[in-house]
Amino acid sequence: MVEDNEIKAVVSPFAVREGEIKTFDGKDGYVSMNQIIHKINLGHINELHFQIIELVNEFEFITSRQLFQILQWKGIEIASQDKLNNKLEQLIKSKILTRYYFNGEDGKGIYRIYCLEKMGKYLLNSRGIECKWQPTDNTKPVPMIKKRLAGNQTIIAYLRKVKAFDSYTVKPTITAKQAGKTFKATGGSVKLTKNGKSIEFLFEIIRREPDWEKKLVDKMRLYNDFYDNYQIMDSGFQSMPQLIIICEDEKNMAETFKTIVMNQVELKKIKMYFSTDLRQNEETLAKTLVEFRIDEATGKYKMENVEVKLLGI
Repeated sequence: MVEDNEIKAVVSPFAVREGEIKTFDGKDGYVSMNQIIHKINLGHINELHFQIIELVNEFEFITSRQLFQILQWKGIEIASQDKLNNKLEQLIKSKILTRYYFNGEDGKGIYRIYCLEKMGKYLLNSRGIECKWQPTDNTKPVPMIKKRLAGNQTIIAYLRKVKAFDSYTVKPTITAKQAGKTFKATGGSVKLTKNGKSIEFLFEIIRREPDWEKKLVDKMRLYNDFYDNYQIMDSGFQSMPQLIIICEDEKNMAETFKTIVMNQVELKKIKMYFSTDLRQNEETLAKTLVEFRIDEATGKYKMENVEVKLLGI
């Protein structure tokens, strides 16, 4: 497998492209549960397959590369990416998982996205594993799926590259008390622990989808509500979590910051940090965060890289 820092991409694979559509790449037809049980009894579907199904359920949408990286990190033995792809193909044929790719004006996307099918939910439920999947989940629009994939990549980067990594949550639920609403950080969260002290990072993913500026402003109002009224253990956080806004690219960071400032929805209780999809491919994450500061000479904001030693290897 090509390492992250060897990837030469100049545009994030999880950036939104104009006119892009999600295309079905799974299996048509009918597969009965009796056929699946027969495959399980013969050992053609085994514990490794179930571990894959559980991960797909946890992340909702995921690429085979992301699956391979998480399996490696968990210490689950799988020989190669090709071996994993063979397992995924078996699950597709049994209609336990299904698959999509993105199709745009510049052709097919370079990766496939895996998600659950009905049979996958039945199998997980039979093992007492919580599965909230429903068929309409697979109809989610391209930008929403790409936010999940970018969030996956960020979580995986932290669990693989940050020595202080402790744990992750794919879909942390946050409460905005004044608004009386709950919402989710689109990129998930990670907990870092060093010398007995912990800090949690929330990741909010920004994509250039239709009306993205309005959606950003609305989301920042909810974050402000949460932070302004935060008390210990609110939404399960022992201390106030740090928000990291993950953008499509360097220009998108500036666009996002400008939108936040122009609409006066900056966070008052904590600093705002930014990053991009491609910055997660760095060998170490210690210098991947960005802060916008006022240049005393010009009175204008400028983008500055921030070194955070806690994010080192």
